[in-house]
Amino acid sequence: MARRVLAAPDKFRGTAPASALAAAAVRGAQRAGWEGVAVPLADGGEGLLDVIGGERRRTVVRGPLGQPVSAEWAVVDGAGSWTAVIESARASGIELVGGPERNDPLAATTFGTGQLILEAAKLGAPRIVVGCGGSATTDGGAGALEAIGDRRCLSGIDLVVACDVTTTFVEAAEVFAPQKGATPEQLPELTRRLERLAEEYRREFGRDVRDVPGSGAAGGLAGALMAIGARLEQGFDLVAGLTSLEAHVRGADLVVTGEGRLDRTSLHGKVVANLVSMVKASSPVLVVVGSALGVDASDLAAACGVPASSLEVVSLTERFSERVALAEPVALMEAVVAEALSS
Repeated sequence: MARRVLAAPDKFRGTAPASALAAAAVRGAQRAGWEGVAVPLADGGEGLLDVIGGERRRTVVRGPLGQPVSAEWAVVDGAGSWTAVIESARASGIELVGGPERNDPLAATTFGTGQLILEAAKLGAPRIVVGCGGSATTDGGAGALEAIGDRRCLSGIDLVVACDVTTTFVEAAEVFAPQKGATPEQLPELTRRLERLAEEYRREFGRDVRDVPGSGAAGGLAGALMAIGARLEQGFDLVAGLTSLEAHVRGADLVVTGEGRLDRTSLHGKVVANLVSMVKASSPVLVVVGSALGVDASDLAAACGVPASSLEVVSLTERFSERVALAEPVALMEAVVAEALSS
């Protein structure tokens, strides 16, 4: 019986989607005479729609700086019901405004994400999953709540927020706003706004989101949705459930995963570390990354509680060059896996 590879990478942000990388890893395994199954993953941020499948819908909403955006979302069937899956980056993402240098961090709004939630609710979604990540916003979710309006429209709906970070609500400004173009002078104003909103949400909805891990995701969008009744879940766990990941892990002789950049943040809540922890050294893991910054296999093993001998980390920029790695990550994933399994 041929040995089996589970190809379960995250996206390489800005260069390749998880689905393409997973398919490339399977092709590499097949070149070496192995079988392969592709299960692309996400941590709840950008790329969520790319890994969960379902029927795609589009709704024109207000973008982060007010421009019309045709935002894609998905309807996923299962167990006699269906789930609406919304990726906040599709409606309120930093890429929609041309990156941090073109963003207005004080004006950027999650209104469009709220419009998608409202659309799914009007269509009768029994469950709505909102992936938080890659946003242009630090509005504390105020725009989304404005768009939703009367929260009673969500009555009876299981509203779930997939978080890719553990940052708390007020911390969101200091931790993430600089990545969204905020200047040092703007950070105190953004922080004060989040503090004010946290108090408003406590008074109006009776829920204190200030110190809840993950409530700062998407500039506080997660906390705002929690205030009106949403459950916060780690994005990896949610995607793992939707993809039956544990069953695939049990059937694998080798697991291939990866992400664009392996660094210290990768060790907490991200796909690679969570998957390595799930595998628990029951099979070896090959981690293929675009680049590795200050983290190696021993660091990853220590963080996940597995022996370093069960892991191999391959950095494409170190093995090849930065120019080649950025231009050809999919082809290189296939080549690295084929080489590793043929040796």
